[in-house]
Amino acid sequence: MKDFSNRPYWNDPSAAHRRVMYKAVGFRDKDIRQKPHIGVANAFSEASPGTAHLRTLAQHVKEGVWAGGGMPLEFGIPSTCANLSNGAEEIKYDLILRDWVAGSVELISTIQQFDALVILASCDNVIAGAYLAAMRLNIPTIIVPGGSMATGYCNGKKVVAADMDVAVLSGNSEEAAKLEELVCPSVGACPSMGTANTMQLLGEVLNLVLPGAASIPAIDAQLTKKAHEAGEYIVELAKKDIKPSDLITKETLLNTIMVDMALAGSTNAVLHILAYAIEMGLDVTMDDFNKYSEDIKCICGVMPSGPYTVTDLYQAGGAHMVMKALESKLYLDAPALAGGTVGDVLSKIDGSVLKERGVVRELSDPILDKPGLKVLKGNLSTGGAIVRPTGVPDSMMTFRGTAKVFDHEVLAYEALEAGKILPGDVIVVRYEGCKGAPGMKEVMLITDALVAKGYTDKVALITDARFSGFNHGAIIGHISPEAYEGGSIALVEDGDIINIDIYKGILELEVSDEELAKRRNTWVCPPPKSVKGAPFIYAANCRPAHEGGAMQP
Repeated sequence: MKDFSNRPYWNDPSAAHRRVMYKAVGFRDKDIRQKPHIGVANAFSEASPGTAHLRTLAQHVKEGVWAGGGMPLEFGIPSTCANLSNGAEEIKYDLILRDWVAGSVELISTIQQFDALVILASCDNVIAGAYLAAMRLNIPTIIVPGGSMATGYCNGKKVVAADMDVAVLSGNSEEAAKLEELVCPSVGACPSMGTANTMQLLGEVLNLVLPGAASIPAIDAQLTKKAHEAGEYIVELAKKDIKPSDLITKETLLNTIMVDMALAGSTNAVLHILAYAIEMGLDVTMDDFNKYSEDIKCICGVMPSGPYTVTDLYQAGGAHMVMKALESKLYLDAPALAGGTVGDVLSKIDGSVLKERGVVRELSDPILDKPGLKVLKGNLSTGGAIVRPTGVPDSMMTFRGTAKVFDHEVLAYEALEAGKILPGDVIVVRYEGCKGAPGMKEVMLITDALVAKGYTDKVALITDARFSGFNHGAIIGHISPEAYEGGSIALVEDGDIINIDIYKGILELEVSDEELAKRRNTWVCPPPKSVKGAPFIYAANCRPAHEGGAMQP
């Protein structure tokens, strides 16, 4: 056990200047000298339903820290709601936020010399950044997720925010106005398998979220109890000096990939898992995603892959029930946050609910006979591209169409609205990747418009940008190398034929090597879209999408 009662950094006479700062805040001498200092990083913000309740949760965390024998010190970290900028140019800042969150936690925790951390986070790239911070700092850390939003209902049917977006783009103003009042009935992360809930659920597999905590509805009292438990348990981890590097191995990340496949999680999870592998120095690549896509199909029916919400998944057993269904595939010797191994944890779970063919199925009885994710490669994506097959109509799993090329998402949307996109076309949206946007936009404006037009089984879309976890259709993103770095997507011209075979993992431009070489010789990289601020700094320092897109050396 680590001894916190005799630390020169806090106990020596020369440490008086440190102690006095905490005494000025109101902390007692014996607490400062004798207890582990637990940073409580809070992504609270009134600007998002995913974070508006985190102030209350943080109080329960701090009570747990005191009860466990630690001294909690709360501080704020950046957070936002990506939905506020959906369809706007500013959405390009969203992925960048992951790195700013990680950096802010890193800076404050290092300067303050915290012994351990609890990070409260919820949506999308904020919680993804919280995980990245935990791995970078490598001090005992637990993440407390904000939980999922209550289920919205309209006319007796479950609805989510994406239903409202489609109604708006369809011109059905009466339906849209009705949905606007009903789709988001509480605080918490949107209840479908978007990026927020995907990353919250994967936190349990990553050994950064307490068992059972990831899928609790935000308004459920069980979440406040888990927050208190996290506060107590982090003190125990601090005393035992159990760090992320002790709990996150290559096998842990491979287990995370398998669970993500089974969940049909957001395609954004690929970026995050790859960034974690680099942060931890673990050999995990896009090829690992492809390997598991061969035999792990979607066994979780949460929207958009099925009719259920994350609340339904919670009631069926949450992340650990999905892991139970994958028991024969997972690395059971991998460590577990609760102690012991993954195998030890799963041996105590009753998997009989899997036979009920509900929200989670047995591996041999999938919701859909498709993998949750698929990597596509070819001359258009030598580094790889990502698609979520569970959201692709069967008729579009193989598709050969005519390219309509746009250097900005808005231009593609305007062409669609003007009737210039026709059945059989492949929309190409480029210069929206990590360096091109910069920030790798979520191109939800055009993808939602395709749904509203009824084109999901008629038109495909490929891009070096990314998508929301809500999106569905024959949409392929994360094309790497991206256009701004001279990837082949920069060489596509209107009228070219593009061949997509999701079954075989192929994305090909039917243009000869000689013609591509000729085009490359005349290609000129456009000027950067941002020449200052966070996007400019991000573009200058980020890795490509097939390596996670984070600001890492």
